[in-house]
Amino acid sequence: MDILIHPTYLSNIAHFAAIIQADTVCFEMDDNFQKQTYRNRAYIYGANGKLSLNIPVIHTQKKRQKYRDVRVYNAEKWQLNHWKSLESAYRTSPFFEFYEDDIAPLYQTQVEFLLDFNLKCFKTICDCLQLELSISKTEVYEKTVANKLDYRHLVNAKQEKPKHFEPYTQVFNDKHGFISNLSILDLLFNEGPNTLNYLQNQSLLEL
Repeated sequence: MDILIHPTYLSNIAHFAAIIQADTVCFEMDDNFQKQTYRNRAYIYGANGKLSLNIPVIHTQKKRQKYRDVRVYNAEKWQLNHWKSLESAYRTSPFFEFYEDDIAPLYQTQVEFLLDFNLKCFKTICDCLQLELSISKTEVYEKTVANKLDYRHLVNAKQEKPKHFEPYTQVFNDKHGFISNLSILDLLFNEGPNTLNYLQNQSLLEL
């Protein structure tokens, strides 16, 4: 199975389930940036429930801007805030300390381009999972593709249909119950080395 998918910020479980179960993965690199997508948004499980982490970006006067050209707005201390949120949410999870030294550097160097940062996040998570993938990148945008399963719709955060993945133990389960399809970091910090097995066992019919 060959798939086409967007690089996203701290990709969610749906993204990674598709990626893990694919033979080859092709990243869409030539699309236009759109608001309210997982390109610059991720969800984690905080003490008060589902928490959104948003990367602020610089919007141009142009009606359309390529995703690869989108710059991050660093006047806001978003990296510090995101890392504090991750620490607060997952400090007591079983595997936070195990992966902390791998994830923390993502928030210690200033970011210029959103797409570059998302690819860096993806590589870091793959390193944590000791995951080697066959990755390619598009050179031109095609609205439809003939030889790949098109999972680019998974980038849409607004009006996405609920995805019912198999429950696992989360830090604040006793407060708010299981929350499905959060960032891969939620699964990684709670399940550790079992993350790959979990992803391989999820039904892609949910996607």
